[in-house]
Amino acid sequence: MNRPQPRESPAFRRGEEVNLFSEDVTRAADFYTKLGFTETFRVPTEGEPIHVDLALDGYRIGIASVASTRADHGLDPVPSGQRAAVVLWTDDAAAAYATLTADGAPALAAPHVWLDRLLIAWTADPDGNPVQLVQHLPAG
Repeated sequence: MNRPQPRESPAFRRGEEVNLFSEDVTRAADFYTKLGFTETFRVPTEGEPIHVDLALDGYRIGIASVASTRADHGLDPVPSGQRAAVVLWTDDAAAAYATLTADGAPALAAPHVWLDRLLIAWTADPDGNPVQLVQHLPAG
């Protein structure tokens, strides 16, 4: 009996970036810039962008236009809702949550202790993607 030979898996490198889809790339990029992300890439370089990459301490997020993703790649991304979550670690989750919600970000879940070792709060970016704010609590 001839058994199929297992195929060798392609070699992947560690994940470099998560792309989020947005109806308004500029608005989404501005939100993450206010969180401390720095713009590293933009297409086109002048005018209204269809894609922006941002980085914070090695963590990269891409913001891709829904319209250009449909036109350029033939995909049909969902432009809003809780499709993915951006997780940001902080030294003060309660203060970060208070600042973001005071600036207009939706309050999804107030700061709460989880597993007796983490303080977690949830808000959202302008496109409805949840943003989880996580803080290690001292052992005790």
